[in-house]
Amino acid sequence: MVAPDQKRRLSPQAINQDITSFHGLQTISTYTTNRTDASAAHLQQAYQNMLAQQQAKNEQSILYQAAADAARLAEWEFHNAVLAMKEAVLGQYGGDSEQAQAVGFKKKSERKRRIRNS
Repeated sequence: MVAPDQKRRLSPQAINQDITSFHGLQTISTYTTNRTDASAAHLQQAYQNMLAQQQAKNEQSILYQAAADAARLAEWEFHNAVLAMKEAVLGQYGGDSEQAQAVGFKKKSERKRRIRNS
């Protein structure tokens, strides 16, 4: 028998079916087995571990989303500050200055004029 690929996540439908089966097993009072990986105690431990890991994943996902939002806001704050600085440089030194060229503008005197079609 080929081993299933455990690198991918199980579908929520498969997990829900497993949980339903586990809850169904809890109604069987006479269940015993020699297999330790199929024992009721091991199933209970695996279920609790799954719930704890899912909760940890959800918490990490929330923290990741909060960090991504904070980074996005910081990027926009920096971008708006740079735009304000460029406007200030243009206002203080003019559009044809070395300072305006230093912050990324093209000098007005170095721009090509449009050629008219006759």
